[in-house]
Amino acid sequence: MSEPPSRGAERDLFRDTWVRYLGYANEVGEAFRSLVPAAVVWLSYGVASSYVLADAIDKGKKAGKALASVAIPGFTINRVCAASLYVLGTATRWPLAVRKWTTTALGLLVIPIIIHPIDRSVDFLLDSSLRKLYPSVEKPSSS
Repeated sequence: MSEPPSRGAERDLFRDTWVRYLGYANEVGEAFRSLVPAAVVWLSYGVASSYVLADAIDKGKKAGKALASVAIPGFTINRVCAASLYVLGTATRWPLAVRKWTTTALGLLVIPIIIHPIDRSVDFLLDSSLRKLYPSVEKPSSS
């Protein structure tokens, strides 16, 4: 989690408070995909996308210093869960309900592991492309 802002620094609602967790709603939705109706997963994407949009608007108003992504982490969790459900189905004789709950648990456990590698990869991608084109746009503080 990010460090609290230093004294005198402005507190970022989207990075320094519980609101940040709304950005991970789609990963939680993906983790539960095998147990809940598809509409619940889509709703989780709506929550995360709303967070991203609000954060992007906020950062756009503050000199465009933010980039947020829902697609990369959501896709990653989706693939981890799909792969684990497939592997458990072929490698075990566990009942379907146990395989689904195990898949959900694995999806949830992977969320904290993927955050920093994805953040670093997106930063690298932006440093290698858009930030060269728009040098006035600074990299957001690491979280």
